[in-house]
Amino acid sequence: MRPFHEYDIEIFRLGDKTYSFEYVINDSFFNKFEGSYLSKGSLNASAKLTKSERLIRLGISIKGTVELICDRTLEPFDHIVEVSEEILFNFGEEHKEVSENVYVIPYDTQRLNIAQYIYEFIGLTVPMKKLHPRYQNETSESNGEILIYSTHPSSDDEEVTDPRWNVLKNLNNNQKENKNGKSKK
Repeated sequence: MRPFHEYDIEIFRLGDKTYSFEYVINDSFFNKFEGSYLSKGSLNASAKLTKSERLIRLGISIKGTVELICDRTLEPFDHIVEVSEEILFNFGEEHKEVSENVYVIPYDTQRLNIAQYIYEFIGLTVPMKKLHPRYQNETSESNGEILIYSTHPSSDDEEVTDPRWNVLKNLNNNQKENKNGKSKK
């Protein structure tokens, strides 16, 4: 028995109309993927399939949470997943990927298994930098920029610079003066 048989949609039996499917995604779903970076979650996925003579339009909506590990503290936390994607399947001579969400499938295709698509759509919501929600305000306030905190008091009228930059500015000014002095002679 195939591990994802419950995610099969038997398209050869379907007429040309719209169908709805509901799926529960949990830990056992993620465990079926070898080497999965996701292992725990509680999500609901709904699929809306519209079949016509030459085309299948598949809309997948997923809502729920997956457990991630914070990159900073190594604490687990729940990451909210809310995604809606659409995939188009055109009937043709051979199986091929035309673009990111457009595929050609052979005319004699019996079933579509949507488990891999669900997994990928969930995976695409996982941020590159996984921070526990209590640390996310620090990052969002800086818009991803590195914040440098100065211990020197500052006033609104006076620009405060790091004294190390003054040394570099002086070196630069000396070089300019030497060049200007040499070129005048």
